[in-house]
Amino acid sequence: MKLTFIGTGYVGLVSATAFAEMGNDVICVDVDQTKVERLRAGELTIYEPGLEELFIRNIRENRLVFSTNLEEAVSESTILFLTLPTPPKEDGSADLSYVMNVSAQLASMLKNSYKLIVTKSTVPVGTADKIKNLLESLGLSTGINFDVVSNPEFLREGSAVQDFMKPERIVIGTRNPAAAELMKTLYEPFVRNGNPILVMDERSSELVKYASNGFLAMKISFINEIANLCEYVGADVERVRQGMGKDSRIGSQFLYAGLGYGGSCFPKDVQALSRTSHEYNYEFEILNAVMNVNQKKREQMLAKIISQMGSVLNKHLAIWGLSFKPNTDDVREAPALWLIEELVKKGATVSAFDPEGMPNSKKALSVDIDFSRDAYESLVDADALIICTEWNEFRNPDFERIRTDLKTPLIFDGRNLFDPIKMASLGFDYHSIGRQHIVPKVTLHTTRKAS
Repeated sequence: MKLTFIGTGYVGLVSATAFAEMGNDVICVDVDQTKVERLRAGELTIYEPGLEELFIRNIRENRLVFSTNLEEAVSESTILFLTLPTPPKEDGSADLSYVMNVSAQLASMLKNSYKLIVTKSTVPVGTADKIKNLLESLGLSTGINFDVVSNPEFLREGSAVQDFMKPERIVIGTRNPAAAELMKTLYEPFVRNGNPILVMDERSSELVKYASNGFLAMKISFINEIANLCEYVGADVERVRQGMGKDSRIGSQFLYAGLGYGGSCFPKDVQALSRTSHEYNYEFEILNAVMNVNQKKREQMLAKIISQMGSVLNKHLAIWGLSFKPNTDDVREAPALWLIEELVKKGATVSAFDPEGMPNSKKALSVDIDFSRDAYESLVDADALIICTEWNEFRNPDFERIRTDLKTPLIFDGRNLFDPIKMASLGFDYHSIGRQHIVPKVTLHTTRKAS
């Protein structure tokens, strides 16, 4: 099939590349000429494991091309995917201006041909109807010039290629049987393992994505509340998590205590779902609690650091991990960046390392910090180490080197990477989340070797 993706962000690039890999001819359109030129040259503008090989291969085979000419791309395609930003407004609702502006532009291009318009961006309930009403108000006819289909994405940053190539389910929102069949034909190569293609009305389809992310965010906030209780009663949240996760009704995913959720999806989707409920005069109390718990978890880590150190004024701190999760360079709503901003405001200096997230962090941070060439360089002259992202390379470090490089062997672990008993035996003053602090077996004075 011939497809056009309007917008070359995270969802657009992954989806377009995956469809090209299945033999479709795909045009990606963006208004950013510089970005388009980089993509044409084979330079990915996002980091996603496994994407680059597919991306380069399909550019080489001319199945994946990039353009700034929307009208030309539309004329050459049957299906138009809207993969545009829907950032949160100040009130938490999704900003649909990009989606609606592009939809208005499409009106003049659909006068003499039929196109299937697919909302792939995460959009509020009722967006498909808004696009349909807009196009009809501009003189087009549903079913003759166009149909609008909702097709939410379920891509996890860090494993998005696998998620797209082998999806657990495909959701298609349309009440038009012909449009549903066209979409099912497009997706058939991805579900040969028998996973379902679910066809439903547009509004239910739009709500599926928000409901899914809201539920997963709730699991994260729930286990973080359990972690808080564990610290009061002397329990170990890791043991509690294991016991809960073996229940098939609950499952083990998203039950890891930590600094809370971040990234491009959960924060804005939870806010948008809450805002939608307000618009219909319904108070979604669970979602409000989820958001409150998520913010408090970061504040609790900051309070723990200050409590243990007395003050962070004139203290130098090492940060391991800046991206909101491992295997991505996405730092949007990352707990690490919030924590850094607060620590620097309180008088600390920071050296940070992240395998992929440093370039985006430099753009996102409003305070000055040092970015290190590797994890160990960040430790030099640091009064403590704070772990904010569970990258694999942080899981089995050289503990002796950490002890040597830190002024004092003090670690605040926001992702529970290490065993508290082992850390105490190694002489670390180790503070994690939802687990009891164990007094180290050696003194905590400066461990740096004399020069």
